[in-house]
Order: sequence, then structure tokens, then C-alpha cells
Amino acid sequence: MTDERRNASIRIQALHPQYAEAAAQWASRLGLRQDGETEFALQLGDDGLQLVELGDKAPGPVRVDFVEGAAAHRRQFGGGSGQMIAKAVGVQSGIRPRILDATAGLGRDAFVLASLGCEMTLIERQPLVAALLEDGLQRAALNLDVAPIVARMRLLTGNAIELMRNWQGEAPQVIYLDPMFPHRDKSALVKKEMRLFRPFVGDDLDAPALLEAALALATHRVVVKRPRKAPAIEGSKPGYVLEGKSSRYDIYPKKKLEPGAQV
Repeated sequence: MTDERRNASIRIQALHPQYAEAAAQWASRLGLRQDGETEFALQLGDDGLQLVELGDKAPGPVRVDFVEGAAAHRRQFGGGSGQMIAKAVGVQSGIRPRILDATAGLGRDAFVLASLGCEMTLIERQPLVAALLEDGLQRAALNLDVAPIVARMRLLTGNAIELMRNWQGEAPQVIYLDPMFPHRDKSALVKKEMRLFRPFVGDDLDAPALLEAALALATHRVVVKRPRKAPAIEGSKPGYVLEGKSSRYDIYPKKKLEPGAQV
């Protein structure tokens, strides 16, 4: 589906008059209409920016919230550096690598790593998802508890393959990839998000090129998150795997991370 067809199926709405000007700015940035009948809506209101499917039986809205809800619970009780994702990217005593999350999505994994002290660069290529993430980061920056965490998160919007191939500045030590895949996670949250995002995002059919670009850029390792029973991305084989109940991390080591390997 072309960007034009995708945008024709969604409009932006200001939920209150005071957000009309900001909604118009988002409409201009994203090339969205502000009226007419559409299947989806990007809404701006007191809780920030949210994506919602319109209709009586549609699931609720999706937005990025780093302050409350699941993000807050994981930040407080998620297990710290003992989490599998932390082990996968190489977080250890004295080691907080510079990480590029090249498939940022709604930023959940990047937020977990930033909360552990890692300097994060995020890339999201789908403009609607990037808009939700940008809005969530801006709101989180106003919270005293979360602001120091999101200050370690820098968002880039664009094609990750092109950005990695033409990288400017110091290369990331670790590149983290979580390509879109037909997830089997049956949780209500994941099913709702997949239903909302699948028409706009689709699957990452260029995952092999994404992995190739990541391996060329990362100085120390590339980490790929996959559903536990999914095949590895076509191309180079992972050096080793960390496996959990529903997902796994394929790890492509290049160089050992040493203490002091952080910004």
C-alpha cells in the first residue's frame, strides 16, 4: 500500500478546541486530512497523541506513555540489569553500551535500556508511529522522575537502512533490531496494537538488508529480537542465542564490550 493510500484512510482530530492549532501542524507534517470519513484517526487531546480505529467494535486507542502504566511498572519492578534484553545487549557492571535501536516502534525496549543507563538512538521509519513516539518522549520529558531517562533517548525518523549506510558521527557499539513479524503473542495489548499498526506498517520484508547494514555499522554486536520459534533473519548466522518463553535474542558478536564502554 502506498503512503498516499495509507494517509487516505486516516485523519487527524483535535479532541478539544485548544488542540486545533497543534493538530493542524501535525496534519501538515504528516500529510493527513482533518475531516471526512476515514477508518482510523490520529487524535490529539489531554493525554497527548493517540491512534485509534473508528467504529463500534474497534479496540481502544494506542499511545506512548513512559510515565505511567506498563512502562512505569517495568521501570520499577522489571528486574534491572538481570533482564534478558539487558544481557543480550551486553549491559554488565561498568558497561553501558551506546545503542542504536533501528526499529524503535513505540520505544518500549529503548526505554528499558535507557532506564538502565544506556545512551540510545532510536530510528522509526513509519511516520505515524514516529509521531506517537515523539509525542510520548516530549510528555515524558516534563516528568521529574522520567525526564533523566528520556534525555538518553534521541529519535530519528527515516529509513533505518539508509541512515545506517550513511551514518554520521560515532558509530553505535550495539545495534538492536526487532523487525515486524507475525507475532504470536496473544496478549490483548499486542493484539490491539497489531490490529492498528498492521495496515500502516506491514512486515519488515527488508529485514536481511537491515541486518546487513547493522552488521556493517555496529562496532561490537548486533542483537535481533525474534519470536521464539521464528527463523533467524536470512544472511549471517547468529553467534549465539538467548531464549525466553515467547521470544529470543539472536546475537551477532563482533568485539567484546569492555568496562568503560559507555558514553
